[in-house]
Amino acid sequence: MQVRDGEFVVLVGPSGSGKSTVLRMVAGLEEITSGDLSIGDRRVNDLPPKDRDIAMVFQSYALYPHMSVYDNLAFGLSLRGTPRTEIDRRVREAAEMLGIGELLGRKPRQLSGGQRQRVAVGRAIVREPQVFLMDEPLSNLDAQLRVQTRAELVKLHQRLGTTVIYVTHDQVEAMTMGQRIAVLRDGLLQQFDTPQQLYNDPANVFTAGFIGSPSMNFFPGVLTRAGDGQIGVRGDGFAVPLSPSVAARVAGLVGEHVILGIRPEHIADPRQITDPGAVRARARVNVVEPLGSEVYVYLETDGTEFVGRLDARYAPRPGDEIEIAIATDRIHLFDPASETSLTRRAAKEPRAPPDPVRSTDG
Repeated sequence: MQVRDGEFVVLVGPSGSGKSTVLRMVAGLEEITSGDLSIGDRRVNDLPPKDRDIAMVFQSYALYPHMSVYDNLAFGLSLRGTPRTEIDRRVREAAEMLGIGELLGRKPRQLSGGQRQRVAVGRAIVREPQVFLMDEPLSNLDAQLRVQTRAELVKLHQRLGTTVIYVTHDQVEAMTMGQRIAVLRDGLLQQFDTPQQLYNDPANVFTAGFIGSPSMNFFPGVLTRAGDGQIGVRGDGFAVPLSPSVAARVAGLVGEHVILGIRPEHIADPRQITDPGAVRARARVNVVEPLGSEVYVYLETDGTEFVGRLDARYAPRPGDEIEIAIATDRIHLFDPASETSLTRRAAKEPRAPPDPVRSTDG
């Protein structure tokens, strides 16, 4: 995996997937058992943390409670013997950039959670490092403040242009902040790509299900060919034809078992779907979750359960039987054995090898 100079890369995955371990290896806090880690043109595997020119922002702010904000920001520079005038310049520039200039005389206990988080970020900024490492720095903030602060961090990155590696378990945070996202599972890199590519063209079942809320719907089935040559997927209680663009990628696999995946927004009221080849079906509404402008609808047809996303204007009630449309040009197909994508546009082979590790970057 290669992080480009000045890039904002997010590591995302469930607990235990290896996100923080990767960050700690980059920082020099975790021993690397094999492979090479380079920062710039230097191999840094055996280089101590203090010589790697990185700065880390931890999940816990780790501010010195007895020091003022000014002294918390200045402390690391003082340890390195930075001249006093240079320390003062960097501290005041960072404080102004983060909007905490009027807080320099306060102690951490006098600050809100958001203000403490800014001080922790400021302590990294004054170092002027080659790389910022951030380990779930927003997890201690309330929901509204998280949204506000992640926008501030993105703007800060645009202003500084420094490389950032950011760890989170929140896929919404990853999608909104990262220029590229590395999806990890059990210590294995599943996919490394742009947010839109991850969403539109997932490499495997795990990435498809992890990115997106509600999660992608999955249905086991068999690829079939009708008498008129139409290729589709048939499963328990459903039969879905494939659009020509999707069918062309799997034409050689007719008769084989597959996993059909489709996102909730591609199962909707017929008035919402623009795909001319959309297939219509009837479904019973079990649960409705209103979200203002849209609703999540938990549906069932012939014992098969799935989720759709409807415009609030067409919101049904639990127990209703409604007509839905399925956008067949947005269907994904996966190999049940390896769980890798059979319809991914970036794939060079119709059937992926059994190795679950797939990356779009060398």
